[in-house]
Amino acid sequence: MMNNNKIADSSRIAILIAGFSLVAVLFTPIWRIELTAPQYPEGLTLLIHAHKLSGSVDIINGLNHYIGMKTLHADDFVEFKVLPGIILFFAGLFILTAILAGRKLMFTLLGLFVTFGVLAMVDFWRWEYDYGHNLDPNAAIIVPGMAYQPPLIGFKQLLNFGAYSVPDTGGWIFIGAGLVLLVGVVLEWKKVKAGSNKSTTLKISVIMLVAMLFSSCSTEPVPIRIGKDNCDFCKMTISDHRFGAEIVTTKSKIYKFDDEHCVIQFLKEGTIAPKDIAGIYFVDFSDPNNLIDAKNAFFLQSPDLKSPMNGNIAAFSQEASLAKALPKFYGNVITWEDMQK
Repeated sequence: MMNNNKIADSSRIAILIAGFSLVAVLFTPIWRIELTAPQYPEGLTLLIHAHKLSGSVDIINGLNHYIGMKTLHADDFVEFKVLPGIILFFAGLFILTAILAGRKLMFTLLGLFVTFGVLAMVDFWRWEYDYGHNLDPNAAIIVPGMAYQPPLIGFKQLLNFGAYSVPDTGGWIFIGAGLVLLVGVVLEWKKVKAGSNKSTTLKISVIMLVAMLFSSCSTEPVPIRIGKDNCDFCKMTISDHRFGAEIVTTKSKIYKFDDEHCVIQFLKEGTIAPKDIAGIYFVDFSDPNNLIDAKNAFFLQSPDLKSPMNGNIAAFSQEASLAKALPKFYGNVITWEDMQK
């Protein structure tokens, strides 16, 4: 007779694999902070491991000295002393859960794992806040009211540096282990509530997992905030909603621009490798709330458009919309390929 308090063999195997994979976190970076600036087109990278820092640590420390930020040393972080033990604890608990196959133990493990994840992110934010706000008042460069707190996750502009904060290999292993555990819990909870309808439960779990993965790795454009967002090439505040543009990378990083001229010059500088570009979008001149993929847009070049940086090119989602604009903005119809020459 089947023990109703035992988890399914498929869940046991998945949790066992997740447990062993957590050990790999000890040997891979968990988080990364990438910094880009005109003087560092190749970028600077800070890699955070379970027990150390690596990457461009010395260069970043040298730059931080000028603006009064504390230097980074692994010995200053108590987290590096306890985190390896916590990782091994959870790896062991995952493996124990798979061996004992107890449903209550699996539910408890999920609660502990989620709690640890939340506390870890809070601690990371606290460190970033102190790192970015606790500045030396005698620093060589002082910008009144300026703080340099890196983003918890995602992108943030810090003076002329763009800071991009994302999980690295170890972080994704952590997230993957959590998702495996979550799916297992959903399967078991559904089994308790709805009996043996495993097919429906599995479909729900797969949809949930795919949705979570896609929501965390979106490569879709986002609305441009007029008067708030700055152009990533000329650094001017974007003030005309008709000529905006965006480049979205495969890592979900978004660069915003106030003019076609800035987009083209930014691409020519090679800040982003072509293989890392997920999409290039332009604001629809006739509907500024709409962003169009550059490959599907129709472009009009006219000196009468008077765009912010004199690129004087407008994008349209429909050829008919461009035709309506021609009597007012007489000029040439061009293609995206023409613009890049």
